[in-house]
Amino acid sequence: CAPRARAHPPAPPLPRGAGPIAVDLPPAALGPGVVPPVNLGQHLGADNVSLITCGGQATIPLVHAVHRVAPVRYAEVVATVASASAGPGTRQNIDEFTAATARGLEAVGGARQGKALILLNPARPPIRMRNTIYLIPEADGVDEAAVAAAAEGMAGEVQRYVPGYRLKPVVFDRRPTPWGEKPVVTLLLEVEGAGDFLPPYAGNLDIMTAAARRVGEVLAQHLLGIREVTA
Repeated sequence: CAPRARAHPPAPPLPRGAGPIAVDLPPAALGPGVVPPVNLGQHLGADNVSLITCGGQATIPLVHAVHRVAPVRYAEVVATVASASAGPGTRQNIDEFTAATARGLEAVGGARQGKALILLNPARPPIRMRNTIYLIPEADGVDEAAVAAAAEGMAGEVQRYVPGYRLKPVVFDRRPTPWGEKPVVTLLLEVEGAGDFLPPYAGNLDIMTAAARRVGEVLAQHLLGIREVTA
């Protein structure tokens, strides 16, 4: 996996079907965007998958969960990470981050329109990764209990491979929007790293490695199953 998204396209391509499977951590988007609890099952045969971005891995599951019970017209994500967790590659990938995350909110999360922002916070001690998600549903009203239950259920799915993934109580209100006064669903979540190798505040890095591991495990199980069946 190259440290920068732009480093991927010039690399010599491997023959399709040759065996190796690439899991892209930078937002190169050479393969389909994958978020483990959302759509990994749809891409088990792919030889290259993209993990989109850290912000995408943190927020797309919740957008998808809400979209299933209240179709989402607009999704906006603000991801705030510790400056200490952002190396040169991350800083050079800001444009790719915002574009890839917005695409993921739409293509994987289901929102009709997505927007993403990333903030690097220089505070000391370093803060944990924090994400704010604003969702404007298509309808003029939502079933608040169903939305909250869907979001909490999905948070539990992510916690199976990212234990430090924490969702706060869902906030509901009404605000003026470009589409008139609409209900707005606000989701606040924090991602704390496991602290095994990366520091606990680097949840933005930890969620990517955890997602990559989860993808690898599921793909391996799938391949072993195929070989057992066809042997």
